[in-house]
Amino acid sequence: MTRLLHISDLHFGPPFLPRVGEALVRGAAEAAPDGIVVSGDLTQRARPAQFEAAKAFIDRLPDVPKLIVPGNHDVALHRLWERWFHPYALYRRHIDDRLDLAMQIGDVRLVGLNSTSPRRAISNGRIDPKQLEFCRESLADVPSGTARVVVAHHHFAPAPDYLHDETMPKSKRAMATFQKLGVEMILGGHLHRAYIGNSLDFYPGDRRDRGITIVQCGTSTSRRGRGREKEKNSFNVIEVEEREFRITHWMYFDELEAFRPQSQHRFPRRGREIAI
Repeated sequence: MTRLLHISDLHFGPPFLPRVGEALVRGAAEAAPDGIVVSGDLTQRARPAQFEAAKAFIDRLPDVPKLIVPGNHDVALHRLWERWFHPYALYRRHIDDRLDLAMQIGDVRLVGLNSTSPRRAISNGRIDPKQLEFCRESLADVPSGTARVVVAHHHFAPAPDYLHDETMPKSKRAMATFQKLGVEMILGGHLHRAYIGNSLDFYPGDRRDRGITIVQCGTSTSRRGRGREKEKNSFNVIEVEEREFRITHWMYFDELEAFRPQSQHRFPRRGREIAI
C-alpha cells in the first residue's frame, strides 16, 4: 500500500492562515504519507518572500518525496514584463526547476503537468499536445499493477455544485488521452473546495465500463475557501492498494485547532473489484 498526502492552494501571502498551517504540519505527520503532492498556488502573488515562506513551510512537512506543480497564482499577475518573458523564474528558483515532471512513489507513477498559461489566460489553464506526449512517455515503462496518476493545478472536471466553474479548454481531449494511457486518477486544486468523484460524472468518453477517479483538494491553508468549503480548509489522504483507492477527506475544525477526517471514499482500480 502507498499513502499520499494531497494538499493544495496554500496561498502564502495575505490569505495564508498561520494557525491552520501549523495544524497542517501536525496533520501531515499524523497521516504518515509515503509521498506528498502539492497541486499548485503555493503563493498569492508570486512574490519572492511568498515563495521563500512556501518553501520553508513545505520543508517542514514529512521528509518524503514531494511532487509539486505550479498554479496560476504562482506567476506574476500585474508585473506584465515578468509575466510575459519570465513567468516561472521565481518558481524555478525557489520551488523546482521542472514544470512538467514524473516521479515513482511506491506503487504509484505520478505525472505532474503545468496547467498554467501566463500568456493565454489569467485564471484558467491549458494542457497542450506536447504535455500529453510527455505524459505518454512518462507512463510508457510503468510496471504492471502500478497506479497511473496525473497531477495538475486546474480542474478537468467541474465540481457538481451551484458555482459552475469553467473547465480548461480542450479538457476532453486531455481526458480522452488519459483514458487511452490507462490513467486511473487525477489530482488537482484551484476550485478551493473538494470534489471526489469520477470522470463519468461529466464526460462519458469512449469507455463506459470505467472512468477516471477525480480528486480535487480544497485550499489547505488560506481563507479563500469557496462553496461548501467557504472559510474552510482541507486536504486529502489517498491510499493506493492492489484492488482499490481509498481517499480520506480531512477538514480543519476551529474548536479543535486541528484537521480531522471528515469522509472516506472507495473506488475500485481498473479491472478490479472491492469487497463490500
